[in-house]
Amino acid sequence: MRWMPRFGSRGSLAVLGAVVVLVILLVWMVLAYNALVAKETAIEAQWAEVENRYQLKVDKIPQLVAAAEGYQEFERSTLENITRLRTQWSNASTIDQWINTSNAIDQNLYSLWLTYEAYPTLFAGTLVQDLMFEISGVENEIAVARMRYNEAVQAYNTQIRSFPDMLVAGWGGFQERDYYNPPVTIPGAP
Repeated sequence: MRWMPRFGSRGSLAVLGAVVVLVILLVWMVLAYNALVAKETAIEAQWAEVENRYQLKVDKIPQLVAAAEGYQEFERSTLENITRLRTQWSNASTIDQWINTSNAIDQNLYSLWLTYEAYPTLFAGTLVQDLMFEISGVENEIAVARMRYNEAVQAYNTQIRSFPDMLVAGWGGFQERDYYNPPVTIPGAP
């Protein structure tokens, strides 16, 4: 059996070493790929929570509008815009559409907050106060969900930009994700 290398020869050790390196490389690639998939899934789960919190806020808007109409005389356009934006948000089909509509809702709710600050007697209605308190609480929940989403995006983006995981990310088609940073802050909300 001359054609078979001997166990102790340098050639067989080199082949064995190459096989070990190849196995380690393949295991690392599988682990890196699976970690990227897990982080991408975490981003999607965190976005679902942001969406859930915004849905809760959007669902409160008709109650707020109905209660506020009985107590206030301010621009009807603000209430109509909020209602229209609520419908747009419900019909949105992409994250960008939800984010843009959510930002527009926040801007209109900011106008509503300013109106309440300018006309404190509108707070005479307990229902209005309670609903505004609930929306403020939901705003806090949105801020937490948004923070967790951004943390998941940060962990994912860091991994796909880190060497050597960036090689697997490029090969696997993983792309950086955008953070969610709304431009408007409502008074009393984080």
